[in-house]
Amino acid sequence: MSGALAAVATAVAVLSLALPSLLSGVDAANGSLRGTALVMVCAGVPVLVAGMRLTARGSARGLVFWLGAAGYLLYQAVLFCFATPLNNLFLLYVAYLGSALWSLVSVFHATDLREFGTRLAPAMPARWITGFALVVVVLNAAAWLVQIVPAVFSRNPASLLEGTGLLTNPVFVQDLAVWLPLLAAAALAGRRRVAWGLLVTGAMLAMLVLEGAGVATDQWFGSRADPASGIASSTMVPVFAVVALLIAVPLACYLRNVDRTPHDTEGDHHDASSAR
Repeated sequence: MSGALAAVATAVAVLSLALPSLLSGVDAANGSLRGTALVMVCAGVPVLVAGMRLTARGSARGLVFWLGAAGYLLYQAVLFCFATPLNNLFLLYVAYLGSALWSLVSVFHATDLREFGTRLAPAMPARWITGFALVVVVLNAAAWLVQIVPAVFSRNPASLLEGTGLLTNPVFVQDLAVWLPLLAAAALAGRRRVAWGLLVTGAMLAMLVLEGAGVATDQWFGSRADPASGIASSTMVPVFAVVALLIAVPLACYLRNVDRTPHDTEGDHHDASSAR
C-alpha cells in the first residue's frame, strides 16, 4: 500500500509541475500547489521510501519516518482533493488520498507497539518532547481560531475565503478536526510513556518538519505566481523555514533515544537484576 502511495504521489506531483495548464484555481493557489508538489517529490516521497526500507531492516526510527511521511502525504492529498478545482487529474487525486489514508492505517495497525516501546531509551526526555508538542497544538489552534471566530460571527463569514476560490478551507478543517486533536492525545499519552503516544508524537514531529518546509516552499511559489494575492506571501517563507527548524530540534532529541540495540536492552535487564 505504501509502495502504491509513493507511486501515485510522485505521479500527482510530477504532473502538477510538468503540466501547470491542468490547474484551474486562482494563480496564487496554483503556484502554492506546485510548490507543494515540489516538496512532495523531493522530500515527502523520499522520506517515505527511506522509512520503509529502514523499517524492513529492523529500524524503529525508520517506522517513525514512515508514519511521519505517510501523514504528511495524506495531509497534502486532502488539499489536492478539496482545495483544488476539479480538473483532469481528479481520479488520480482520489487514488492518492485513498492510498495515503489506508497506508497510514495499515502500517499503524501492523505495528507491534510493545516491541516499539522496548526500543525507546529510558533517558528519553518524554515530558519535554511531549510538552513541546502540546505547545505546538495550542499555538496552531490559536492561529486558526483568531481568524475563524471573528469571521463566523460576522455578517459575511465567507469573507475569510476572499481571493482563494474555495468554498471552505480544508486546512482549517483537517487541522482542527483531525491532526491537532491527534497530536494532543498522543502527547498526553506520551507524557505517561505510553508507547503509541510516543510513536505518534515522534511521527507527527517528523510530519510537521516536512509540512513546515512545504509551507515555506508553497508560499514562495504562490507569491511568485501572484505577488498581489493575500493567500501567499514571500514574507512567510523564512517564518515557516524557522518553524521547521525549531520542530526539528525536539525531533532530533527524540530520534537519539530510539533504536536501542538488543545489547542495550540486555544491558538494561542486567542492570535491573543487579539492582535487585
